[in-house]
Amino acid sequence: MIYVSWNQAADYCQWAGGDLPTEAQWEKAARGTDGRTYPRGNNVPNTNSVNYYNDGGDITAVGSFLDGASPFGALDMAGNVWEWVLDNYGTYKPGDTNNPTGPTKGNTKVVRGGVWSLNATANVRSSYRNNLHPSYPSVNIGFRCVFLP
Repeated sequence: MIYVSWNQAADYCQWAGGDLPTEAQWEKAARGTDGRTYPRGNNVPNTNSVNYYNDGGDITAVGSFLDGASPFGALDMAGNVWEWVLDNYGTYKPGDTNNPTGPTKGNTKVVRGGVWSLNATANVRSSYRNNLHPSYPSVNIGFRCVFLP
């Protein structure tokens, strides 16, 4: 789903019985436990594994890039559309390494994953983050929900 604000994405996930992932959960799903640079590994991605660099000309269907799967099998963690996460944008507390959630207050929310229309490989690194106002819906922003036992 695209063109949703952070509030709409968070409401949907709660309605479905889950939540938006924290930024740390999202990054672990993308990087795995070995700290890889991109979901599929450390080599610069190509347009067979990630939708970026305007190569596809637009957003592609979920699951179109099986070669870009993360170590956990998560698809579309790089490129295609930005994804809202739970956290406010800002600095994390030093030493907070157990699923840190960022600042408790803030004017913007974190988006992760890169976007199809940007041509920089830095944009699709698993560690790359950006921020947007939570009321901002865009054709280039989507989300995923996390469901924990």
